[in-house]
Amino acid sequence: MRIAFALSFLLISFLPARAQGWKAGVAKVAITPAEPMWMAGFAARTHASEGKLHDIWAKALAIQDANGRQAVLITTDLLGFPKAMSDDIRAKINTRYKLSKAQIILNSSHTHSGPVLGAALSDIYPLQEGDQKKIDQYSSKLIDQIVNLTGEALKALQPATIEAKNGVTRFQVNRRNNDAATLERLTEITGPGDPAVPVLKVSDAKGKIIAIAFGYACHPTVLDGYQWSGDYPGWAQIELEKLYPGATALFFQGAGADQNPLPRHTVPLAIQYGKTLAAAVERILSEEMKPLAPQLSTAYKEVTLSLTTAPTRQQLSAMADKVTGFQQKWAKRMIAQIDEGKPFQTSYPFPLQVWKLDDQAIMTLGGELVVDYAINLKKIFGQDAFVMGYSNDVMTYIPSTTILREGGYEGEVAAIVYGLPATWASDVEIEILNGMVQLAKEAGVVKPESKVIKN
Repeated sequence: MRIAFALSFLLISFLPARAQGWKAGVAKVAITPAEPMWMAGFAARTHASEGKLHDIWAKALAIQDANGRQAVLITTDLLGFPKAMSDDIRAKINTRYKLSKAQIILNSSHTHSGPVLGAALSDIYPLQEGDQKKIDQYSSKLIDQIVNLTGEALKALQPATIEAKNGVTRFQVNRRNNDAATLERLTEITGPGDPAVPVLKVSDAKGKIIAIAFGYACHPTVLDGYQWSGDYPGWAQIELEKLYPGATALFFQGAGADQNPLPRHTVPLAIQYGKTLAAAVERILSEEMKPLAPQLSTAYKEVTLSLTTAPTRQQLSAMADKVTGFQQKWAKRMIAQIDEGKPFQTSYPFPLQVWKLDDQAIMTLGGELVVDYAINLKKIFGQDAFVMGYSNDVMTYIPSTTILREGGYEGEVAAIVYGLPATWASDVEIEILNGMVQLAKEAGVVKPESKVIKN
């Protein structure tokens, strides 16, 4: 009897890894600044923060497939990580936990009610020396918090099931095609949008939900005051964690750069949109979802995107004499760079990433991604694909070819807001989409029309 038991134990110990299924672990940490700090996102603010509406968070969902391949999704209630911070975080995660860039998604909700990070958008904030010192100290602490958070999620790995499905809700409005001032009189909302609500449900071995990762493509700019909050995504996460006690809700931002929640500017509206989004997620969790087999592949690359020719010193001087505010500050900084003999950058390393969980594609892109990218990627890879913007590096807006041609804030002014010396070249959309197609092939993502049909 004892021999039979021992043999059975040995047999179980040496079963193929595939029999073990998914493992998942989740962790979170409050990242609300402990003292008043300058808030990110709006140039119109005139002073530091004044308290909070609710805490803001960094959260991590670690997953491991049947063959031991790991990945971690990190979501944050922040405007966006500048390249230097993102690179530092991912390098430290790699050193400590041996996860490559392909295995890490670092997504920001893009709330405009979070703190300024590093040197991001420095021209639009009237910062004093003491303000920047606080920002630097907070940013340094945040890096350590996120690295440690990753370790906690990996340490919490346990047998799990993962399911996926897209929901829908429609409070996003294309801000380029609809005037917010006349919205109440409009009988037709025009322009492209993506109403999808992608959802991953992670349950433990007993079937209890331990994590809900969900997204939406819409700017979190309901609020423009001086209190910390995650805006509508923050309230959506709060609502879901009330509905599912013990679960951690993680929000990831989609291709929402040209999408606004309208109307806006009140706390009750932010709460309303949060509950609306949470209801869309709750509906999906209540329906039959697609179970994902424990097979994970990841791929990452940085494509070189070209910038147009930067203005001359004469053009910048003329601009500095005519404009005020952040545009004048930018022009003077560009002039100083010329005078110091420092060349302007002519291109940018843009991050692309693809995860494949069973046959579920998750595609992430950097920057403030306009909705055209989600629409086009779903045309190529199917409507079930999950598309995230604001991932791994937020350097400026990523306009489509159409928006580049039309200009405006997303196509032109945003480059100045983010401090770049010039706008994107006309081939930016082609380069990005081609890069995603190649990366998807590397990750094993199959286009719908090329799937093998079995009788």
